[in-house]
Amino acid sequence: MSKKLHLPIPARKALNKLGKDIRDARLRRRIGTELMAERAGFSRITLSKIEKGDSGVSVGAYVSALFVLGMLDRLQDIADARHDLTGLMLEEERLPKRIRTPKAEK
Repeated sequence: MSKKLHLPIPARKALNKLGKDIRDARLRRRIGTELMAERAGFSRITLSKIEKGDSGVSVGAYVSALFVLGMLDRLQDIADARHDLTGLMLEEERLPKRIRTPKAEK
């Protein structure tokens, strides 16, 4: 029995979409569930849970599924600072208003 986490609705929707997208990508590639699970190193039951967006499945299993599908490249950019608009705005607020140059010693 999987240990499901209580997730906010937007997070659940995102995980459900990820699962559906993984399933659609697998079907587009004509990869059966048994072969996909074998290549990813987990059971067909785990694959089924992934494709349903189950929050109790480890992130490692989702990563393995994406790797098998050749879709791992964008994963490394998920939390990249360049795409963190809120973090960039907060950092910009902390910038000094002006910079004083040190006075030359006499």
